[in-house]
Amino acid sequence: MIPWTVPLDGTIERRLLINYRLDPDVARALLPRPLRPQLVDGSAVAGVCLIRLGALRPAGLTARVGLRSENAAHRIAVEWDGDGGIRTGVYIPERHSASRLPVAVGGRLFPGVHRPARFDVSDRGAQCSVRMTAADASVGADIELTDEWSSTLFPTLDDASAFFRKDDVGWSPDRTGGALEGVRLGTRDWSVTAGRAIHVSSSVFDALPRGAAVLDDVLVMRDVPVRWTAPRHGAPGGTRTPNRLLRTQLLFH
Repeated sequence: MIPWTVPLDGTIERRLLINYRLDPDVARALLPRPLRPQLVDGSAVAGVCLIRLGALRPAGLTARVGLRSENAAHRIAVEWDGDGGIRTGVYIPERHSASRLPVAVGGRLFPGVHRPARFDVSDRGAQCSVRMTAADASVGADIELTDEWSSTLFPTLDDASAFFRKDDVGWSPDRTGGALEGVRLGTRDWSVTAGRAIHVSSSVFDALPRGAAVLDDVLVMRDVPVRWTAPRHGAPGGTRTPNRLLRTQLLFH
C-alpha cells in the first residue's frame, strides 16, 4: 500500500458511467479475495467510467496549475467484511489515461496503475462520443442526454444515483499484483443525469461469454468538484489476486 498522505483536488468536467448487468459467477472469478460482487436483483453491477478530469492538483494549490486528462476505468461494484460490518466500494482492474503523468506515477506516487491510451472525443453537451484505444483494451461510446430513465437494475434515477454515490472507495491492484491500493472520492456536489446509449462497445465486456455482461444504463456527470483522499479504513484483509490465466480465459472465451 502506498503511504499516500496528500489529498488531490480536481473537477469532473465530464463523466460517462456506463453500467452493465454482470453474471455473478463471472464477477466472482474476476475479483481478488476477499472482495465479492454486490448483487442487485440477482446480478453483479459492472461498468466503464469514461471521465475527463480538470484542474487535478495537490490540495491547497491553485486550479491554474492543475492537470487535465481523459481517462477510462473498468469497474465492478463490490463488498467485503470490515470492522463493524459489510463495507462497499468498487474494484477497478483496468485504468487507462491519455496523460503521461498518471501513467508514469500511478501506483508509485498515488494509488492506481494507469496504462497509456489514446482518446478521441466529441463533446457537444447533450451528445458525447468517446473512443479509447489502448494496447490491451478499447472502448467506444455514443451517449445523449435524456429525460427518460431506463434500467432493469434501478427503478429510478435516484436509486441509481444513491447506489453509485455510496461506493466512494475504489480498490486497484498495485504494481506487483499482490495487494490492493485504495482511493476515496469525495464531493459535496454529487449530481447525475440520465443518458441514453446510442452505441456502446467495450473489448473487456464484449469478450466475456455470451450473455455474461448486458448493457443496462448510463449516468452522466458534469462540472463536479471532487477530492481524492486515502480510504478511511485499510485494504480488505487477506487479499488474493485473481488467477491471471482464469481471467484471460474469461475475457477471451
